[in-house]
Amino acid sequence: MSEHTISGRRLSGSAVPRPAGVLTVDDVVVDYRGRPPLRAVDGASLAIGAGEVVALVGESGCGKSSLARAIVGIERRTSGTVRLAGEEVPVLGLRRRAAAMTGIQMVFQDPNSSLNPRRPVGDQIQDGVRAAVARGEEPSEPHEWLMRVGLDPQAVRRYPHEFSGGQKQRIAIARALAARPRMLVADEPISALDASTQTSVAALMRSLVVDAAAGMLFISHDLSVVRRIADRTLVMYRGRIVESGHTETIWRDPLHPYTRALLAAIPVPDGAGRLPLAPQEADRDAWTEVVPAALGRMAPGEGA
Repeated sequence: MSEHTISGRRLSGSAVPRPAGVLTVDDVVVDYRGRPPLRAVDGASLAIGAGEVVALVGESGCGKSSLARAIVGIERRTSGTVRLAGEEVPVLGLRRRAAAMTGIQMVFQDPNSSLNPRRPVGDQIQDGVRAAVARGEEPSEPHEWLMRVGLDPQAVRRYPHEFSGGQKQRIAIARALAARPRMLVADEPISALDASTQTSVAALMRSLVVDAAAGMLFISHDLSVVRRIADRTLVMYRGRIVESGHTETIWRDPLHPYTRALLAAIPVPDGAGRLPLAPQEADRDAWTEVVPAALGRMAPGEGA
């Protein structure tokens, strides 16, 4: 593996060990058929530990969702490996997935596409409970998970259409967490929510994941939310991770030109009503550069 693709700590030589994590992704490539084929993910690697929230950010079409789907096994990987607690995550097929693999769960952008409209929400959360019990975890009740995500525990017999968009996303989160996952992959889980709800749902997800000593890969366009909840951040452009490391370090001193452009695009509430300038074509050319110093960046004082 090349040193510049490791998201945790940049390797200066082969003798330096990679940090152990609940989730380990090594040089994953995802291609889509076509003439010519489209490479959506180009050698992405990362590691996420227990109780750690890692954000993946980048513009639409950069490969974030393709990587997320490859990690949980929904998308077929052209090459590379994904391991959950050291065990390789297989691609989903027609056969039921092994019980151990229910330790990785995904929350999708649109809860309407992931919740069954014909089943009460309590029954759907119970699916997660059964997955946890099959792995030897303690049983729980659906109403307990509704309470944990801030919903009425008496709502277990209600159907998805009886809830607002934000409430349905909380139900989807409850179902995923009821499986007591070791790793939660959240693909744009707050983008469909109104602004007043986004931060609270993101903070709730972080709290529940950290309390459960699980890890979370949190994909988002909203960098202000990422700054609040993520321990580390990965910046993706054209299928490659171009900057990675401690979130506040990246925010305060971005090194890669693309990261600088992302942060510069955030509107400043200065009352002047000015919008950020659109990038020029010459700027985009610089975004493809590899900047080794931008990868594996540590918090101030860490590793000194």
